[in-house]
Amino acid sequence: MKIFNEKEVDELIILDISATVEPHKPQVELIHEIVTESFMPVAYGGGIRQFDDVKRIISLGVEKVVLCSYAVENPNFVKEVASSIGSSSTVVCLDVRKKLIGGYELHTHSGTKRSGLNPVSFARHMEEMGAGELVVNSIDRDGTMMGYDLDLLKAITSSVKIPVIALGGAGKLEDFRLAVSEAGVSAVAAGSLFVFQGKHRAVLISYPDSNALRETFNVEENSGSSR
Repeated sequence: MKIFNEKEVDELIILDISATVEPHKPQVELIHEIVTESFMPVAYGGGIRQFDDVKRIISLGVEKVVLCSYAVENPNFVKEVASSIGSSSTVVCLDVRKKLIGGYELHTHSGTKRSGLNPVSFARHMEEMGAGELVVNSIDRDGTMMGYDLDLLKAITSSVKIPVIALGGAGKLEDFRLAVSEAGVSAVAAGSLFVFQGKHRAVLISYPDSNALRETFNVEENSGSSR
């Protein structure tokens, strides 16, 4: 956390991918510790199934709650959360995998269960329910560092008006630029790119400096954030 503070990361998204599978509730002690140390906005997802969970997480200083599998099981919960804490603090994460015969399918429980749902249609439904942002994660690209699934991202950004955050596959800064310029996302997220370095995937926490980000997104120095 301190390393990301020093490197001036824009926002931290914490997704507890074991929470739904095991299952367990949000780990409030750990969340509190992270938020206390963080100088950046924090979004949290994982194990949120009751509004009491939402209230507790927000009370810890988390700025956004991320709803994943439970948004699929109970879409009305998204509406309840958005009505109570605002759409700007309500994020839905879509875990998407390519189908063998073409097209895409939404998955739940950290990608282990098929939902039978079309991710584009579900994205529209989440927008209608009040979600203020969507995180679109390509399960097939996750951890590969082979670039985002631009076709998937374009299909969703062209179907909704709310911001879409790309996740899954970033391996270089050029992937960030392509996701924004070609797929129309509002922001990009990455994990492996900031942690693993070189062909042997040595662990080394890194983050591009502001000059590199400005060059990537062709942003003038005085024009604001690159996100």
